[in-house]
Parts: sequence; structure tokens; C-alpha cells
Amino acid sequence: MKKLFLLVTMVSCSVTVMARELKLPDFTQLAEKTGPAVVNIVARDNADENTTTTQQPNDDIFRFFGFPNQPQNRDRVSGGSGFIISSDGLILTNRHVIAQADKITVTLLDRREYEAELIGEDEASDIAVLKIDGKNLPKLEIGSANRLKIGEWVMAIGSPLSFENTVTKGIVSAKGRAIGNQQYVPFIQSDVPINRGNSGGPLINLSGEVVGINTLIFSNTGGYMGISFSVPIDVAMNVAEQIQKNGTVKRGLLGVGIGNVNQAMADYLGMDKPMGALVNQVSEDSSAAKAGVEIGDVIISFDGKSIKTSQSLPPVVGMVLPDTDVSLQVFRDGKVKTLTAKLDALSGDLQASSGNGSSNEVKAGIGFSVSKLSGQDKERTGETEGVIVTDISNKDVERAMLRVGDVIKRIGKKSNIKDLSDFSDAIDALDDDEPLVLLISRGGGNSFIVIER
Repeated sequence: MKKLFLLVTMVSCSVTVMARELKLPDFTQLAEKTGPAVVNIVARDNADENTTTTQQPNDDIFRFFGFPNQPQNRDRVSGGSGFIISSDGLILTNRHVIAQADKITVTLLDRREYEAELIGEDEASDIAVLKIDGKNLPKLEIGSANRLKIGEWVMAIGSPLSFENTVTKGIVSAKGRAIGNQQYVPFIQSDVPINRGNSGGPLINLSGEVVGINTLIFSNTGGYMGISFSVPIDVAMNVAEQIQKNGTVKRGLLGVGIGNVNQAMADYLGMDKPMGALVNQVSEDSSAAKAGVEIGDVIISFDGKSIKTSQSLPPVVGMVLPDTDVSLQVFRDGKVKTLTAKLDALSGDLQASSGNGSSNEVKAGIGFSVSKLSGQDKERTGETEGVIVTDISNKDVERAMLRVGDVIKRIGKKSNIKDLSDFSDAIDALDDDEPLVLLISRGGGNSFIVIER
């Protein structure tokens, strides 16, 4: 027995020594330092006797950790996590953890319980701010997701599956992920194991700073599958500060429709590589229109921040308050042009404008046919200018993703298409080997399509 004990001790010591030699991170002190500021949250939604509770679908690929399914006409009780950001009891969590709750109970690591007040919530970022009546409470230090590097170690603390103050670790897998309709949140992707109940808890770097709020996972089953997403703490703190100061969250609006630049479009525009946000729509009287942004511009910088893809533009715009002057760099006609825009408010809901069309059908000899917009076409598409695609006879055109029913609004860099005459003139003006670059309208939005010839 003594020999077995000595063997186990030797193996344990050798593993510790090996970890030190390999310079693996030690999470023990990190957990001790940060754990007391992480809280367990129980949210209760009292059932209304006159209403019924609808079951939620259980096959979502992206799973939020909110209220679990409950039998009809019963109180709904959910568990989640949060963390203290001020010694007087200010707490951050996810909005979906406490959504519709009538009572929110917060439990600290030392078992003290508090009833929490909801200070405010923001649906667009899925952030909620709570307050408990406490003094000299442990708090987490606030870091920045902007300084995170791909491959960096991070740690999560929360209450997965109701197991309170569970510590898990992993690395940052990617940054700036766009998920669903939450275009104003550039999610941090990691392989840190999180499950139902982790939601609202902190993602912590090796310096003991919170860098994100654990929010959702990618899963076909509801269990952890190696892909987790967290709201950057920079976004969360911006929301929290606005909620505390104004009671609401305001976001800047540039007023453009955008898409990604692929290799074919980059070659056509004369860019060294695909990058930036390609402008395919400019709303009338918007901030962008007044600044001189044009359809076909590629926004490569916003307020001093480099724009690598179209997904990276909305979050940085949303972080800036309305009526703020910002600098834009756009790539246009082979050159970089600097513009100044005064941002509108997101609630402005500005729309792009259009005009009117004419005549019969054109078979352009380039693999597809178009015709004038009928009254029914105008009503269906919301477009009053342009030509509509009626037939596609070439596989290369299909592979370029042009579809019957698309409305062509522009060809090339400058040729706006109002009617069939404009379309024919623009096609005739093309060189034989020049790619066909179309601005099309589909489903209420604009996008560019490049057809190689």
C-alpha cells in the first residue's frame, strides 16, 4: 500500500514538474482570485393562470442558455450566471437569463443570497444589468477583447447544469464572429466548455481580467460540442454604461447596405486583396449619403479601425453614439479617399430610394435575359427602376448566383440601370473579356455579383 501511495505521489509530482517545464498555465490562483466575484442567478417567472406556456423548439443549432422548457401553467424557473463589476453590487449577465422574470435571486460563492433589481436590458447585445444591495463585494477587473489573440488561454466560471462555480478552460478560437441577427456583437469564439447555466458568466484571461460574457454554443444536441461564443466585454460595458446613464442604449447608424469583397470583385476594383465592406446600397439622406459615400465604394476603415470584412463594420458603427463625427476611408476608382460622416441614430430606420423603368425584353447574348419591370414586379420587389432577370441559359451565370427574378440596378462602376435601353447600352460598352459586375436587388436587399466572361 505504501509503495502504491509513493507511486501515485511520484506520478503527481512528475506531472506538475512537466507542466512547469512546458510552461502550461496554472489556473488554480486564477480561480481563487476571480471565483468570489462570480454569482449564480435564479430567475422566476410566475405563471399566469389565464395563459399557457409554449414549448420551445429543441433542435436549434445555436443554443442560448435561457429558460428551460416548463410544463404549461406553471412557474418558470431558470438558472444562469453573472459577475460583479462594482463593490456596491452591480452585476452583468445575459438578458435571456432573466427575461420576463418576476423575481431574480443572486447567490455568492460564500452562500449569501440577495434579491436583485433589474437596472436595464438590451436585446440587441443580449446584455442585462442587475443590482444587489451590498458593500465591499468582490469584483472582477475589466479587460478588453480587442487585445485578445487567437490561441490565447482563457477560463470560464459559471453554473453549467446547475453545478455552481464550475471552472473550465480553453483557448480563443476566433474573434469577430457574426451570429444570426446580432450584427452589433462581434462574438469571441472559443473551445472553452460551457453548457446550460454558464450563460452570463465571465470569460477570463490569464491576467484575471474579464474579456467576455459566455452566451451561446453551437450544438445539434444542446450539449457542448467544442464551439462556444461570448459577447466581448467592450460591447457589454458600453451597453452597461449607457443603461446606467440614460436608461437606454443608443447606436450610431451609417445608412449603407454592405457585402463582402470576394477575389473576383477585388480584381475588378483593382484591390491588392479582398478586404473591407462593399457598399451596395446608400440610404437617402443618410449619414453615408451626406458624407459622399457611393455605391461601389469599399469601406476599409471606420473611425481609425480597419474593416476586414462586411461583418466587422456594424459592431464598430454601433459602438459610436449618434451625432458623432467619424472618419471613413473608402477605396474608389483605384484610390483611397477619406470622408467625414456624422452618424445618424439606429432607430432612424432609413431606407434607400428608387425611380422608374421601360420597354420589352432583351436577350443580351451573355447567358441570361432581362425584361422591363411590370407593375406586379414593382409591387413584389419594391423597386421602380432597373430590369428583371427572366431567364438564365448559362451555367457560369448560375454559378455566379444570379437568379430569375433578380432586379439589375447597375452594371460596372458607374452605369445605373433605369430601363432596358440603359441595360443594352451598358452591355454594348463592355469589352469582350471584361467581367460583368451587377448590382442586383433580391429580397429587399442589394448585393454585387461578378460574372467572369
